[in-house]
Amino acid sequence: MAERRLLVLFGSQTGTAQDTAERIGREAKRRHLQCRVEALDSCDVANLIHEPLVVFVCATTGQGDPPDNMKMFWRFLFRKNLPAGSLCQLDYAVLGLGDSSYPKFNFVAKKLHKRLLQLGGNPLLPVALGDDQHDLGPDAVVDPWLMALWDKILALYPLPPGLEIISPDVRLPPKYTLHYLPEDCPHPSSDLRQLTTPQAAPCELHPFAARMVSNQRVTAQSHYQDVRLIEFDIAGSGITFSAGDVVMIQPQNCPEDVQQFCQLLHLEPHRHFVLKSTEPGTPLPPLLPQPCTIQYLVTHYLDISCVPRRSFFELLAYFSMNELERAKLQEFSSAQGQEELYSYCNRPRRTTLEALWDFPHTTCAIPADYLLDLIPRIRPRAFSIASSMLAHPERMQILVAVVRYKTRLSKPRHGLCSTWLASLNPEQGDVRVPLWVKKGGMKFPADPATPVIMIGPGTGVAPFRAAIQERVALGHRGNCLFFGCRHKSKDFYCQTEWEELVTKGLLTLFTAFSRDQEEKVYVQHRIQENGRLVWELLSSGNAHVYLAG
Repeated sequence: MAERRLLVLFGSQTGTAQDTAERIGREAKRRHLQCRVEALDSCDVANLIHEPLVVFVCATTGQGDPPDNMKMFWRFLFRKNLPAGSLCQLDYAVLGLGDSSYPKFNFVAKKLHKRLLQLGGNPLLPVALGDDQHDLGPDAVVDPWLMALWDKILALYPLPPGLEIISPDVRLPPKYTLHYLPEDCPHPSSDLRQLTTPQAAPCELHPFAARMVSNQRVTAQSHYQDVRLIEFDIAGSGITFSAGDVVMIQPQNCPEDVQQFCQLLHLEPHRHFVLKSTEPGTPLPPLLPQPCTIQYLVTHYLDISCVPRRSFFELLAYFSMNELERAKLQEFSSAQGQEELYSYCNRPRRTTLEALWDFPHTTCAIPADYLLDLIPRIRPRAFSIASSMLAHPERMQILVAVVRYKTRLSKPRHGLCSTWLASLNPEQGDVRVPLWVKKGGMKFPADPATPVIMIGPGTGVAPFRAAIQERVALGHRGNCLFFGCRHKSKDFYCQTEWEELVTKGLLTLFTAFSRDQEEKVYVQHRIQENGRLVWELLSSGNAHVYLAG
């Protein structure tokens, strides 16, 4: 009998495709299939020729681009020299997650499906196009498509004699088990400082613990928004970057939330544990030290401030001994309950921690072994680098708007990373932030004669500050910046820096302060008013235009 094994590969930017891939993995276990779930860039693409059955789950980002964790796979798959029949043994299915309000709706999934077909793959089903804009979200497409997929797979790989599909009423075992260590045995300290000696260029698995040098508020105290210019010391990190590049920062949960979470779940923060995989071959989470403390796990790894997904409520329902709570959790995890879930969770941006508060009888019954199945890991956040190494060697600066807004919930919502960064005070001791750099999407012209028109309202000006510093240091002229904000006196970032460059003739600056007069004035008005200059730069100067929001 053919080996019953399935590989589920995902390309995910925000975690939705990964969540869906893991759901397929759970459903495969219920059908007694051997199943691995991996990011596309973590798997060896050359091995695809040995895989009998693969399900691809892919998001589409930006203007039809593949997510970061499938870019290498994408480049390999579209190589011209791959032979036409190289995947003839492969049965596959492609599930796309997209948003039909974008012109390139589910572009990655459609293109992948077509390419696998070209290489001789055998599609089990037409490509599924999940849509965020649907009333029930992508699940409106995903649910029926998965039912059809399992019918196809079970026809090809019937259940072994004597086995039945594990009922949805039965809880699957956790991915990992937590083994507490005796309180008196010595433990190595799981501290961030270990990260300060990078083996190679810092990356997500080996970030550099950069020392924060300064954290300065650049908006007036009376201004509604708190914006920070933050500087890091990156000496000895091996990090290099140029204008347009992006820094990735790994944030952490605030101590109050960590404390609350541990109290709710009756966890002892200082207990040490080691993780063991339930199934052989499942790798351990790479970002967790072994042994680890509960405190470290909850502070640095579990995303307790994210808005929980449907899968969270589905798993939570298994732990519930309270009839009322269980009924509600089951409703939230059903296809019919998705509108209700949307108004409970997504619309008011309710966090995982707040949802746990609402189900107290269930929460105190959550086994620690299931924490990593229940709560996703904290994702890194991307910031445009706002300085140039030519102007500030061994330093890196970012411009951060602290995210804070109201919903119908009484407590204001806070951005996890920006709030954490704003709370750090380098004057009170050694403050370290784990970071690494990624190539950005903006490339500035190498030819010093090519003028550059930059349109950067608000914190969108960050990458242009890096570009202007770099271009001025290289002696490139033709720097033209359109900057917009609310008030000249309150949120005109880097005002003195721009004015000095204007005085020296190194920058042409147009400003739009939208609230400083009766009628609102925005950058587009300034572009229109200076249409002749802009057209001159474009038509005879061959200028490049950049826009950042």
